[in-house]
Amino acid sequence: MSSKLKYHKNYTEFGEPYQLVLPLSLEGLVPEDDSVRLLSHELEGLDYSLLYKAYSAKGRNPAVDPKTMFKILTYAYSQNIYSSRKIETACRRDINFMWLLAGQKVPDHSTIARFRTGFLLDACESLFYQMVKKLEEADELSKETVFIDGTKLEADANKYTFVWKKSVGKWEEKMFQKIQKAVQLLNHEYIQDFSVGEETRTQELQKICQFLEERCQTEGTVFVRGRGKRKSRNQRYLELFRRFLERQTVYDWHTASFQGRNNYCKTDPDATFMHMKDDHMRNAQLKPGYNVQLAVDSEYIVAADIFQDRNDVWTLVPFLKTMEEKLGFCYPSVTADSGYESEEGYSFLRENGQKPYIKPQTYEKWKKRSFKKDISKRENMGYDEKTDTYTCHAGRSLSPLFIRKQKSKSGYESEVTVYECEDCTDCPYKEKCTRAKGNKRLYISKSFLEKRQESYENILSETGIKYRMNRSIQVEGAFGVLKNDYEFQRFLLRGKTKVKLEILLLCMGYNINKLHGKIQKDRTGSYFFPVKETA
Repeated sequence: MSSKLKYHKNYTEFGEPYQLVLPLSLEGLVPEDDSVRLLSHELEGLDYSLLYKAYSAKGRNPAVDPKTMFKILTYAYSQNIYSSRKIETACRRDINFMWLLAGQKVPDHSTIARFRTGFLLDACESLFYQMVKKLEEADELSKETVFIDGTKLEADANKYTFVWKKSVGKWEEKMFQKIQKAVQLLNHEYIQDFSVGEETRTQELQKICQFLEERCQTEGTVFVRGRGKRKSRNQRYLELFRRFLERQTVYDWHTASFQGRNNYCKTDPDATFMHMKDDHMRNAQLKPGYNVQLAVDSEYIVAADIFQDRNDVWTLVPFLKTMEEKLGFCYPSVTADSGYESEEGYSFLRENGQKPYIKPQTYEKWKKRSFKKDISKRENMGYDEKTDTYTCHAGRSLSPLFIRKQKSKSGYESEVTVYECEDCTDCPYKEKCTRAKGNKRLYISKSFLEKRQESYENILSETGIKYRMNRSIQVEGAFGVLKNDYEFQRFLLRGKTKVKLEILLLCMGYNINKLHGKIQKDRTGSYFFPVKETA
């Protein structure tokens, strides 16, 4: 009679004894030209002192060396593996991850997650820019121009947890009116002189609540609950003003969380609701996300940053400042698309000695026949520099009326000259020229037009054509690889700092793969793609 099979945790006991197979080392199993060897070599020479400082000198040593953990995490991001559980599985089953561990204990998913969001948080940016400097030392960067572009990536936050600044202001104002009426009744009932101002709402409500609490104690007020029981005057007023105080505290929290934005997300307060490019239904659905800015030189990502602004125009100046600070040098020129054009950006580049290759926002419109026939546009009017006047289609002059100053969101102050037509009465072209009831006006920033013209001439030059063509290949190509090939469509971590950590790890993995590809194809030292000559 055959004996029944009994299952064990050790599956090797089910069959014949296993034969020990050589080689015992993984060294021979990893190909000589594998990207994991290049990654280990490039990351080995970095300074990890900031990372080691994150660990306490007391207590036991970490199960896996922090340098090795960083290599594993970077290699995982270069291989489209982002989940800590999947990274743990790869460390147990993938030969390349085992080779990086070099016999050390396999870290579990909680150790990987704790390392990523805790120990690595402050050191990752320093390690990224150290790697960029290694590329510079290897003469892999042109240092001639930098290509800048941005994209919006979805945050790890719920879609329907938005808080709108306009709604908060509306409900706060309604409650403030109720508070004013309640304070009047309170002063009349208790013969007091309390007042609640717009700037000191929370403090005044706290004083009123404190007064009512003391009044309840001195008078021995008995608090009642439930149906059929009548509340005393003290209890009614105290509960009313406590509700006001609780709601005001919530409104204060909302106001602090906006940080200059029109909205924020409850599950990730740093995220901003934005229109995403994957809006296939074209119903303008808003999703919580971040504005990711990348700077590319010679196909390598040399700088990366996270912004909460939906518009790229406000990110250019702070991004360039951060880049110069971290890289230690300033690029002679900057190439960007029309979304970055602004007078503030042009002024910063001129002061910094950088040549702009920024496409004007009206560049494509200028080419259209409909634009050239539009008599309302300034570009289609005659201009006399001596008299500083424009001449409209009807032959009437527009003279400068006054100069007004306006401030941008970032505090940049610009001057706008307002021109007004001498007389639009009985003009046969008025309907096509202006919608104004009175005379036509033009609002023109002379400084902006002069700087825009300079950038326009730059992009039309031979160098400008080469830069524009390379920008669309290099930086937009980098986003294409990250979002489609690497399938990185949404962040896994929450908070601006942790989101930046993720994008830096992704960029390091991208740079390693790019360097590996260039070495294998004998393209090292190549900076630009040549412009194809048209027949």
